[in-house]
Amino acid sequence: MKLNKIIIAGGGTGGHIFPAIAVAHALKRMLPSIDVLFIGAKGKMEMEKVPQAGFSIQGLDIAGFHRKALYKNWSLPFKLIQSFLQVDKIFRQFKPDAVFGVGGYSSYPVLRFAQWKGIPTFLHEANSFAGKSNILLGKKATLVMTGTDGMEKFFEGAHMVKTGNPVRNEIAKLDVNLELAYEYFGIRPTQPVVLVIGGSLGARSINKALSNEIYKFIDQGIQLIWQTGKGNLSLIPQSIRNKKELCITEFISKMDYAYAIADVVVSRAGAIALAEICATGKPSVLVPFPLAAEDHQTVNAMHLVNKGAAILVKDADAETGLVGEVIDLVKDKKRCEAFSSAAKSLTIEHADDRIAQFIIQEVEKKYA
Repeated sequence: MKLNKIIIAGGGTGGHIFPAIAVAHALKRMLPSIDVLFIGAKGKMEMEKVPQAGFSIQGLDIAGFHRKALYKNWSLPFKLIQSFLQVDKIFRQFKPDAVFGVGGYSSYPVLRFAQWKGIPTFLHEANSFAGKSNILLGKKATLVMTGTDGMEKFFEGAHMVKTGNPVRNEIAKLDVNLELAYEYFGIRPTQPVVLVIGGSLGARSINKALSNEIYKFIDQGIQLIWQTGKGNLSLIPQSIRNKKELCITEFISKMDYAYAIADVVVSRAGAIALAEICATGKPSVLVPFPLAAEDHQTVNAMHLVNKGAAILVKDADAETGLVGEVIDLVKDKKRCEAFSSAAKSLTIEHADDRIAQFIIQEVEKKYA
């Protein structure tokens, strides 16, 4: 029996959504008739981005665990029960042959329900430090796929393989008309460009550091393509947004254009952001999000730093130290070249195809 229907579950951030979409496209390339259904959380960005990519999605009434404000978790058990009832209804209607989870709290009830029903389940853990829900789900998963080495300690006894982290096809190829890219962002090809991507939801420390010292970039003739994150654009003073050297936006749709013309990238250290940086071979300054579970973003970032591919600036030091580090790197061409080469050497190409192939193979074994 071939794989005819698959559910892909998870989301919350671009780091979960875009790799999931990349795998969905890979499955479609290999099995053109396959029916793909996404399941995400209502009100989250997957409900917008997945349909834009041409796939159907259904949303669950579920919320994540609040680590800082525990009192807000009182309704979580009720939402979890409700989400399982919603998943049951979706499964009875769609009848999936397999379920693939990419992380995010909406993935847990979907994969757990599939495991109860004996449906093959597949996980992808992008980070260097596994999330708790993935660790729990991994115990009964058909296959756990990881972005990096050394993940055995999190998935002891699980069937596991390293696939690398999926990168959007347009970014992996980076076949871009540079003239159009510069024109798209309204900046000049004669001056260096720094791409700032604090994640799809933004990064307060990065935004604040840049706002405070934006004149230093302008004085050095450095242009910025700056993604502030959803809801953060209004926090940037209008006087800064009007600068002709800056392209400031809540969300960058043409990320392949942005990577193509960037000389240096400033980013959080989510696993997929780093996979894109490595795939495009860009020198980077990384500011790990300090409240990420188990500080996994620092672990992710150190993987690049230790290979001579990036600079790490602590979140607490960003306001005073970030801009200077970025400017120094932009001006040091030899160091940029070394970082670029080291980053490129860390990439695992065609991770989306590898993941799709493993899913197809394991499902065929299950139903043989």
